[in-house]
Amino acid sequence: MIAGRGLYPELSVQALRQRGIPTRLIAFEGETESRLVSSLPERECAVIKVGQLGRMLKGLQRLGAGYALMAGQISPGRLFRELHPDLKALRILRGLRERNAATIFGAICREIERVGVSVLDARAFLEDQLATNGCMTGGRLRVDSAYIDHGIRIAREIAALDIGQGVVVRKGTVLAVEAFEGTDDMLRRANKHRTDQLIFVKTAKADQDFRYDVPVFGMRTLEIMHERGIALACLESERTLILEKGKVLTQARNWKIQICGYS
Repeated sequence: MIAGRGLYPELSVQALRQRGIPTRLIAFEGETESRLVSSLPERECAVIKVGQLGRMLKGLQRLGAGYALMAGQISPGRLFRELHPDLKALRILRGLRERNAATIFGAICREIERVGVSVLDARAFLEDQLATNGCMTGGRLRVDSAYIDHGIRIAREIAALDIGQGVVVRKGTVLAVEAFEGTDDMLRRANKHRTDQLIFVKTAKADQDFRYDVPVFGMRTLEIMHERGIALACLESERTLILEKGKVLTQARNWKIQICGYS
């Protein structure tokens, strides 16, 4: 497990343990949850700084990894202010004409596989947490389906341009587009006019590489929707993870927020 921040890596490790799969950990200083690191013996962990690709590869080899699963985010600001690239990382970065998630993490995956470690689809072992088609919170949708279709189209367009994977729309108008700041910050600024019938759409790129980039929806995002008066989330089914899915759907019903899946 190559673990960034948040709940996602912890849920993945729990799922692996439930299946009896021996699990080792590559953790990042200041990012990986300390409770996850402390749950494994020190000999089964390698703790590195963000950017130390060479140390990561050596850690995978020392831990005897045959497969790797990358889960969790790295704080966006750390990529600008607190990056510690080693020689291996610098060599890769110099060779990239464009630097985005697809190019950087794609290159990292290639380096991992060069040392004999297969990188798995990051949705592996969490199939029960994936969004499914239809209204997962029950009932009939309270928004015109044409407005939902508009939001899906816009979300897919911006995803294809590598801008982001989420948008907020209202009755055919785009109110906010996700960029580098991420979903939660986008949602915080989406309803500055305090209007109604807002739709949050989350999608994946047509050629999404799920080894390192999985759209995720969780309790924190739901809380921000509630705070900002956004009452409908549309998530691409089978391609978006809903972390703690049962808990999220229950709380959404309590707050009268609808969560639906589309394909």
